[in-house]
Amino acid sequence: MCPHSPSCPDAMALDHEAARSVACHPEQGWSLLCNGVVVFEDTGELLPGGDTVAPHRPTDLWQQVGGSLADPVGSPGTIS
Repeated sequence: MCPHSPSCPDAMALDHEAARSVACHPEQGWSLLCNGVVVFEDTGELLPGGDTVAPHRPTDLWQQVGGSLADPVGSPGTIS
């Protein structure tokens, strides 16, 4: 049970990453959230039931659409 007010989102909620950190270990690259989710510095997650969430960095989106950070799609001066 979450002691915070307002309560932290449940581990299965879409916004579960918004829960407060209760243990941080940056030297090891992970933090434990109030809802039991372990988040890793590479943005991967381990959910309380053992399920995993693959890393989801914003830069991964550029690779999926074929863009690059140096020349983002839709930036001024480019033709889309």
